[in-house]
Amino acid sequence: MTATMTELESIVAAKVVDARGAACPGPLLEAKKGMPGVPIGSVIEIWSSDPVTKTDISAWSGKVGHEFLGVLEADGYDRVLVRRAK
Repeated sequence: MTATMTELESIVAAKVVDARGAACPGPLLEAKKGMPGVPIGSVIEIWSSDPVTKTDISAWSGKVGHEFLGVLEADGYDRVLVRRAK
């Protein structure tokens, strides 16, 4: 279930991965690499300037069992939020 904008804005990520400037699949690989450092039930936030990232990370999250929370638009990049499920 995707959260509302207000809910997304109130989330404090346990880890932020700055993948701005990296093209696909860079941001997804950075998210995969960063996930083990996030406690189960906590949120990882991926910053990406690649418009494909939100689709990639949403699909990956569903495939591996994490919860895709949604995307916030920032100044020139997306903030993609995922809750670690396992």
